Amino acid sequence: MDSSPSYCGGSVFPGLVGVSQAVGMAIVVVTGVWLGHHRGGFAWDGSAHQFNVHPLCMVVGMVVLYGDAVLLYRVFPRESKRNLKILHASIHLLALLTSIIGLVAVFNYHKVSGIPDLYSLHSWCGVITITLFLIQWLIGLGFFLFPGASSWLRAWYLPLHVFFGLVLLAISIATCLTGVTEKLLFSIMLTYPQWVPEGVLANSLALLLLLFGVLVGFMVTKEEFRRPLHPEEEALSVHFTSLTPTSP
Repeated sequence: MDSSPSYCGGSVFPGLVGVSQAVGMAIVVVTGVWLGHHRGGFAWDGSAHQFNVHPLCMVVGMVVLYGDAVLLYRVFPRESKRNLKILHASIHLLALLTSIIGLVAVFNYHKVSGIPDLYSLHSWCGVITITLFLIQWLIGLGFFLFPGASSWLRAWYLPLHVFFGLVLLAISIATCLTGVTEKLLFSIMLTYPQWVPEGVLANSLALLLLLFGVLVGFMVTKEEFRRPLHPEEEALSVHFTSLTPTSP
C-alpha cells in the first residue's frame, strides 16, 4: 500500500521519531551515569548498589520500552497488523519483565536494610502503575492477539485501550519523577540546593522523561500520523465506525 503524504507528514514524522529515540537513548545513558558515577554502580548483594538496579529498570521498562511499543503502529505503517500486534505485545512483555526485576531489586534491598515498604507516594504510584499495566496487557492480549473476542467487542475496546495506554505512560513518567525527587532528597538533601552536579544531572533526567512523554503523546494523537487501514482491517473499521457517533 502506498503511503499518503498526509500520513508521512513530509519529513516531520520521521524526524520526530528520530528525536524520540535519541531522547530515549539519552534517558538510559543519563540514568546509567547518574547511578553508576554518583551512586556507586550496580550490584545484587542487598546493598545500596542493588537499589540502583530499581530506577534503571523502571526507566528502561516503563518509559522507554513502553513508549516505543506505543509508537509501533505509527512507525511501521506497511507491516501487517498481526505482526505488529505480536511485536507490540512482546515489547510490552519485555517492559513488564524489566520492571519486575526493578521491583524485586528494591523490595529485596528494603528487606536486607530493614527499610519499610510502600509508605511513600512514589511507591503507591509505582504499584498502581504496574498493576494497571499488567491488567491492560492481559486484556489487550485477550482482545486483540487471540481470535476469541468478536469484532464489535474489539472495536468497542480499541479506543479505551489506546486511551489507557497513553494514561499509563503519563502515570509511569510521573512516578519516575517522584522517584527522582525522592532519591535526591534522601541522598543529597543538604547539598541539593547548591546546584551540585548530581542534582543537575538528575533534574536533567526528569526533563528528558517529560520530553519523551510529550513526543510520544504527540505522535500517537496526531491524526495525520495515523496508520492507514489495510484490507484485512476494513471489517474492524466498519464495526468501529458504526459504534462511533458521526461528526456534525
